[in-house]
Amino acid sequence: MMLRPVLSSLAGLVVLISCSQPPADPPFTTYSVRDFLSTVNYRGGSFSSDSKRILVSHDSTGVFDLYAITIGSRSVTPLLAPDSISRYGVCWFPGDDRFLFTADHNGDENYQLFVAQSGGAARNLTPESGQTARFLSWAGDEKSFFLVTNARDKRYFDVIEQEITPDYPKKPLFINTSGVEPAVVSPDRRFVAVMKADARDDIKMMVWDTRESKMRPLLSEGGKKVCIPQAFSNDGRFLYYLTDENHEFLYLARLDLETNEVRVLVKTNWDVEYASLSHSGRYLAVAFNKDAISQLSVFETDTMLETELPKMTNSEITSVEFNKTEDRVAFYASGSRTPNDLFVTDMKGSVPVQLSRSLSRSIHPSHLVESETVRFASYDSLEIPGLLYKPVLASPESPVPAIVLVHGGPGGQSRVGYSGLIQFLVNQGYAVYAINHRGSGGYGKTFYALDNGKHGKGDLEDCVYSKHLLARTGWIDTSRVAIMGGSYGGYLTLAALAFRPTSFSAGVNLFGVSNWVRTLQNIPPYWESYRKALESEFGTFSDEAYLRSISPLFHAHAIVRPLMVIQGANDQRVLRIESDEIVEAVRKRDVPVEYLIFDDEGHGIIRKENRIVAYEGILAFLNRHVRGDRPR
Repeated sequence: MMLRPVLSSLAGLVVLISCSQPPADPPFTTYSVRDFLSTVNYRGGSFSSDSKRILVSHDSTGVFDLYAITIGSRSVTPLLAPDSISRYGVCWFPGDDRFLFTADHNGDENYQLFVAQSGGAARNLTPESGQTARFLSWAGDEKSFFLVTNARDKRYFDVIEQEITPDYPKKPLFINTSGVEPAVVSPDRRFVAVMKADARDDIKMMVWDTRESKMRPLLSEGGKKVCIPQAFSNDGRFLYYLTDENHEFLYLARLDLETNEVRVLVKTNWDVEYASLSHSGRYLAVAFNKDAISQLSVFETDTMLETELPKMTNSEITSVEFNKTEDRVAFYASGSRTPNDLFVTDMKGSVPVQLSRSLSRSIHPSHLVESETVRFASYDSLEIPGLLYKPVLASPESPVPAIVLVHGGPGGQSRVGYSGLIQFLVNQGYAVYAINHRGSGGYGKTFYALDNGKHGKGDLEDCVYSKHLLARTGWIDTSRVAIMGGSYGGYLTLAALAFRPTSFSAGVNLFGVSNWVRTLQNIPPYWESYRKALESEFGTFSDEAYLRSISPLFHAHAIVRPLMVIQGANDQRVLRIESDEIVEAVRKRDVPVEYLIFDDEGHGIIRKENRIVAYEGILAFLNRHVRGDRPR
């Protein structure tokens, strides 16, 4: 049985997608928020034990819920009675029709793990109040699975083995008293691979040996390096991990736990994002971050011979899942103009079957736009990458307003892929430049570290300097440019208004930090294992003078441009008071401020009805304060 015929058939996906467009495009039109949010978002792709169904979550009802897609008929069946909270599928049980899912409470990120059967009642496997739990993997004999939970100590995650007999007994596999972060467990239960983050660029890797009840250090201790466990071989002898040791980018290596021999498996000039093994370990899937696009390679594990994968322009194939017998594979395909859609194929080279059609039926694909990767030399000549979206009707004769969009993080990255908010704003006539400022991930460890101890400095100047790039397009009116971002991007939005107060026409801050003193002193308890890394990046939490100097709240008197703030009341990362106080401080100066608070959201806006309100609010705000009354 060879993988090449299957992946060659995936290459035909390019033809399938390109040929599915109608022969003549209709005249361009603008769409409403509801049109865009009629697009369905899909997550997950676990095969049932008989390989006839796939467990997914999607938000067609307004919140994410659980469904089974039958491969043969492509029918979609709800698995549980509707609920008002979002529920996310994890996986089917390997031998029956039970499945695992996870849910939190209106965005508080205290995720709990549940088990259920189709049409039945769900059982909470992690009912302890205030805990956060997540699934790790199945044991090799499939009689139990492993999960992590902070029920014992809210600061640290323990590893628990959960049996799947009717009473669902559980027992501890690793009690975490040293502030490490559990990553993967060997199928034979012997080893638990953990990480210890001393800095963002210094992450150590160790294994807890359950037979000897002791921690084993791995690799040499000299010099800073990142080591991130990915998977154990089925026999527990080999540990696959990512590292940047003696290299600018993350690469995939394999450690022999018996001999300590390290073998480099995949090494390029782009980061390896993740690696995973198929059920038997025969195939090794490896994802690369190639200039903000995820690209996947699949190898025969024993020989590391690579198979041919489809090449999709400005698109990507992600989340590849093999079934247990490895004769079927499921994957998502997406791009700037095409939301995630689920496909499945067999191992005989058949044409992939599309199981979902997520784009709103109201929207014609030709009215959406592709992103273009563009770079510019910043204030100090450093090359800064980003993704530029050009409205269909933009031209030198009809220049358009623009938005500099800043990702979260601080080490995040704006990626090629579908964004309903971006496409909505571009459809309404706004150019969008999704910048990857210094400190963004995906461009090597040197670029990644450039904002350490310098937040709101060089990264902010990159955002400001990107206006030179916008001006060079010839079709953007740089007198009408807003800045917008969420989380850390929301912080940079506030920083732009406070520290470079006339650089942008307005700012839209989605749940961004305004006061670093409070935020860093009130990190969620389960971030404790990353405290040292956070302090290495932002400075000692007790250094209030420095933290105040980079906090927009203490410089709100300088803000003169209109501000919009969007906040989830249950946000555990950026507390609501962060937004309350910046709004109050700016309003005192009679600067236009608009404030939206969602009582049933956390760090992000998940519910569709809330996103409708938020997106309509953002557009109305930009039209008033950026576009103004001038012609489009």
